[in-house]
Amino acid sequence: MPRKKYVLDINFPVHISARCINKEWFSLPIDSVWRIMEDYLFLLHHGFGFQIHSFVLMSNHFHMIIRTPQDNLSRGMNYFMRETSRQIGRESNRINQVYGSRYHKTSISNPLYYLHAYKYVYRNPVEAGLASDVCAYPYSTLSGLVGVTNLFIPVCRDDTLFGDFAGTLAWLNSAPTKENRDAIRRGLRKINFTLAKSSNKGHSALEHSKY
Repeated sequence: MPRKKYVLDINFPVHISARCINKEWFSLPIDSVWRIMEDYLFLLHHGFGFQIHSFVLMSNHFHMIIRTPQDNLSRGMNYFMRETSRQIGRESNRINQVYGSRYHKTSISNPLYYLHAYKYVYRNPVEAGLASDVCAYPYSTLSGLVGVTNLFIPVCRDDTLFGDFAGTLAWLNSAPTKENRDAIRRGLRKINFTLAKSSNKGHSALEHSKY
């Protein structure tokens, strides 16, 4: 029986993640991997028209939120995965593949769900114990947006951040409950992001703003 084909609505943002094979770390220093990612995210934007909302590089995986108004997600992401893998391999003399499988995608269909994903992505380094503050992690578009590092990735205008700068940073730095964090993680494993009703309760007014 053929697998059901899911068609993502190009009007919605998409959360993308991909992990190294066997959950190993990247075979280069993270500074070098970040430079490679910057180069190919630049090409994704200018060559494929991707609108990049956020990107965070971790030790063995990455997260990003994007839009693809040209309806070319597969073509663009296949290029990105192939070329970043090749470049990491060339610089590390690695002959095996870098990524464990193809990327995972999740469509985000409403503003509240977008904010859940936005916070999840930017809090990833904090939750992993790599930074005490969301702005302090250098391999994140957020650190560039707030001026901590130079940002060469062409990100979209971030109305969530700059609509209420201090309030958004305080919200990002407030840890969710384990129940909510686990619910969001489960939601981002689906093709379309959804949460149980109980997981949508008790959030600040910021989480109901426009994205």
